[in-house]
Amino acid sequence: MKSTGIIRRVDELGRVVLPIELRNKFGITEKDPMEIYVDGSCIILKKYESNCMFCGNSKKLIEFQDKLICEKCAEKIGKLKAE
Repeated sequence: MKSTGIIRRVDELGRVVLPIELRNKFGITEKDPMEIYVDGSCIILKKYESNCMFCGNSKKLIEFQDKLICEKCAEKIGKLKAE
C-alpha cells in the first residue's frame, strides 16, 4: 500500500472526507456506493461495482428476476435442460 501523505480526522459521526484528488482519480462522485473491507489492521474503501452473482464478472450485466448475471452465464443457463 502506498501512502498519500494526506491526513483526515474522523468527525463526531464517524465520517472521513475523501480528498477531491482521490475522488477524481478513482471516479468517485457524490452518492456513489462504497464497499468497506478489513485486511488485518487496515480498512480498505473501494468504489462498489455490481457483479455477476455466479462468476463475479462486472462487465455486460443483465438483470434477471432482480439478480445480476453476465452474458456468458446467461448463455450457459439458457443451454441447461430440465431433467
